[in-house]
Amino acid sequence: MTKKQRICIVGGGFGGLYTALRLHELPWEIEDKPEITLIDKGDRFLFSPLLYELITEEIQSWEIAPPFEEVLAHTGIIFRQGAVTNIDLDSKQVTVDNSLTVHYDKLVISTGGKTPLDKVSGALTNAIPFRSLKDAYRIIEKLRLLEDSNLDKIRVAIVGGGYSGVELACKVADRLGEKGRVRIIDRGTQILDHATDFNRKTALKALEERQIWLDLETEVAKVEAEEIDLVYKGQVDTIPVDLVLWTVGNQVSTLTEQLNLEKSDRGLLKIQNTLQVLDNDDVYALGDIAECRDEEGNILPATAQVAFQQSDYCAWNIWAQINHKPLLPFRYQALGEMMALGVDSASLSGLGLQLDGSLAYIARRLIYLYRLPTLKHQLTVGLNWITQPLVELLS
Repeated sequence: MTKKQRICIVGGGFGGLYTALRLHELPWEIEDKPEITLIDKGDRFLFSPLLYELITEEIQSWEIAPPFEEVLAHTGIIFRQGAVTNIDLDSKQVTVDNSLTVHYDKLVISTGGKTPLDKVSGALTNAIPFRSLKDAYRIIEKLRLLEDSNLDKIRVAIVGGGYSGVELACKVADRLGEKGRVRIIDRGTQILDHATDFNRKTALKALEERQIWLDLETEVAKVEAEEIDLVYKGQVDTIPVDLVLWTVGNQVSTLTEQLNLEKSDRGLLKIQNTLQVLDNDDVYALGDIAECRDEEGNILPATAQVAFQQSDYCAWNIWAQINHKPLLPFRYQALGEMMALGVDSASLSGLGLQLDGSLAYIARRLIYLYRLPTLKHQLTVGLNWITQPLVELLS
């Protein structure tokens, strides 16, 4: 009898968690089913596309951040909470918190990235990124303190005019209402540079309705506690600010930097079209830390949709490799893009469909409900979404 294969997955985001769940669902012979270990420094999975709704209290944290132990219950997948401090590719072992050692036969690296705040003076101290549940809690608490203060207006600067910056700006503006003075700062000539024309036009209309100011072709030179220095065409302008939110940039983890694997000029792991890293077929990489390309050779963006699709291929290819079957080259399918544009409003464009307003908001909710990690969690969250308006009406 051959020994069971050991699969170690580092990182419990979209790429890592969904790979683990897909591996569990694949048709293994009972005696050959591998030992699957998922490692993450946090105790909860974060469904990040719905993180914006926490700002406006349209959603509760348990709905988008279920504990790993709950998600993985009855799967047999082993969960280890802790920070991976070393990966020894030669001896095939992962060290957690400098103490626990996890041996593997196949390794999946999906640690995600982090927002670099050390590139601009003062940003690390005075700006808040928007990537994690902890970040959202910090922003909510800061907004609450500002709302409880005697300020006539609350000035919020959001660095980055991409999807995250625009969605966050609309949510913050809707929360603050007439007291809010929100601006988006971006070095480009337009917001949402990679969006469809429909979504960009819908977003511009939403920003205009909320009187959100756009500082385009502008860079941030310095961030201080109550002001921010902006550079526009060589001229520095200092404006007062109460809160700075940072949504641009992606930096790989120190762990990824230390790996003796081939990387791109941006520090991303170079991978084959099977999602295996170069020169090591037992190691797979996906999500924000991998340089993944489409069939035309274009680098795919670091989005949840890409990682979600990669997880299916990654799980299948590990299964195929163990069972001596042919591996599949990753083929990304652009299923469209969705954006939250404030409370009860969104924009959706893709697969021949274009929606905006409350109808797009409902469609977006339903699509994301379907993508929540387990059927049990989908049903629990869906039931809450149905009953919550009734509870509020009767209370």
